[in-house]
Amino acid sequence: MPLAMVEHNGLDIMCPNKYSNSSSSSSSSEQDKKIFSKLKISLSEDYPKKNAEFLSGQYGTNLLLIGAALMLAIANKNPSVKEEDLRSFTTCLMILQLLWMMWYILVRDRQKSVPPEKDVHATSGWIRGGLTLLALLSLIMDAFRIGQYVGFQPCVSAVLVVYPVIHATHTMAQVHFLWFHIKDVIKSFETFERFGVIHAVFTNILLWCSGVMSEAEHFLNNHKRRLSALGLINLTTEYSEPQCNCTTSTCSMFATSLYYLYPFNIEYHIFVSVLLFVMWRNIGRTIDLTSNHKRQVAKNRGLILGPLVGLLALASSIGILVVYVTHVEKSIQMRRSAVSMFYIYAIVMLTVMCCAGASGLLIYRVNHMPLDTSKNPSRQLDTEVLFGSSIGSWFMSWCSIVSVLSTGSNPPYRWTNLVYSLFIVLEKYVQNLFIIESLYRQQEDRERQDPELPAAPEVFSVTSSLAPPYNGIINRTFESPDRSCVSTESEQEESEQVYGCPRKHSDVPAPVGNETVERPNIKRQILKNIAVFLIMCNISLWILSAFGCRPQYDNGLEEETYGFSIWSTVLNFAIPLNLFYRMHAVASLFEVFSRV
Repeated sequence: MPLAMVEHNGLDIMCPNKYSNSSSSSSSSEQDKKIFSKLKISLSEDYPKKNAEFLSGQYGTNLLLIGAALMLAIANKNPSVKEEDLRSFTTCLMILQLLWMMWYILVRDRQKSVPPEKDVHATSGWIRGGLTLLALLSLIMDAFRIGQYVGFQPCVSAVLVVYPVIHATHTMAQVHFLWFHIKDVIKSFETFERFGVIHAVFTNILLWCSGVMSEAEHFLNNHKRRLSALGLINLTTEYSEPQCNCTTSTCSMFATSLYYLYPFNIEYHIFVSVLLFVMWRNIGRTIDLTSNHKRQVAKNRGLILGPLVGLLALASSIGILVVYVTHVEKSIQMRRSAVSMFYIYAIVMLTVMCCAGASGLLIYRVNHMPLDTSKNPSRQLDTEVLFGSSIGSWFMSWCSIVSVLSTGSNPPYRWTNLVYSLFIVLEKYVQNLFIIESLYRQQEDRERQDPELPAAPEVFSVTSSLAPPYNGIINRTFESPDRSCVSTESEQEESEQVYGCPRKHSDVPAPVGNETVERPNIKRQILKNIAVFLIMCNISLWILSAFGCRPQYDNGLEEETYGFSIWSTVLNFAIPLNLFYRMHAVASLFEVFSRV
């Protein structure tokens, strides 16, 4: 028996791989099982979130497509589909959004003890203030609509009277929601909330599309009327006014004023949809606390040149708008001079804007600050929207370039149209680069001290730069006569002398009140002036295009190349995107201004 045991033990010693292979295979199989179980758990955790995103996105897209189908039928003057059908559909969508917002506010009110996480980058106070101003103008437009439809009450549907009332209620409730809940990061009832938020997003997009269609129809009818008055073309103008007499004397005033308020209502809805889309992307998101904090507001020193030149551009644009609108409806010669005047003015403004944006990019290249790679859905959406909304004006510009190079006619503004179209492409290219570069640059005051400012002493620092590091305990009495006394800053504040030690004069700038006197940062001042100037220029270009200064309709070159119907379709697609780009660029440049 002992011998057998020894032999058995010897066999075990001689064949060690027998047991090691089995143990390694069993451990590898256990590792595979663990990896598979982790993968299964991660997939099962992410699946409901991805599924809710996909389903809610499809729901919102189909809402938009239903509304687009109704709008196309109305635009074709199909008698079976009327404006009342579209108004009824959008009214139902607004009522559903109102119910969802009421439910959300009530749930949040019951959960006051557990406040939701906030994404501080979702919006800012000045964005909400601007949206409140746009909402106020939209409410005035709703009041004008109610006044107009009340005058035509005998021959209009009740839906047209109810629609502005619901729209006004929807606007007020939505502004309240934007002020108090747009930064919320939703982590309860996520699937239901995704459908509610995406419903609100596409409701506002549909209202934007409806406003764009009404405004484009009005401008196209005015354009046809001007062409017929000049004898250039014979087209029938179709107006969508009720077929009865108004019972009040203010109907014509209301109808005329409505189209001056349409641009503000259009911008309001598209901006709200962008903010709500950021909220939709934040649902279930884990906030990075290291980057989720408010930026300190810096003093705006040296803001002189940018605001002055910007105000000059704004005043000049208003003057150009008045001259253009009054001259374009007169004789053909006056019409051509108005178009040439606009192109020359726009070329000068776009040139200065390109130079300003290029100067900002050059400052960033010289500064060598690293990029901010933290996750920020609002910033990412700003980049995507800037690029997407640029496509409209780029497409319109390249169509104009092809038309100028291929047309046989030679009006006085032919080559200025070419230069203007090229500068439109270049200006948006440079401005987009400047905005994206500014939004993705790390803040200089957060990462390191400004090299132009004096270095502050390191108080209570273990490895202070004012003295070399030591190991062990130090008796500062025997270091030097100058260091015979040691006191902290708080002790020195309590008394002028601590153990007979006088206070030393520091080389650090003395604080004035609660602030430290700093030397101005020239680069920061230049960037702020550039941002303010670009803000004013984009507002000027938005005003020109929004209120009737559209030479693409009036120069005749593109209509000769593409035909009236095709070119009108291109403009109906491109001009609303261009208007949205200008207003979104203003919002992004405000963000740039606050970050610098």
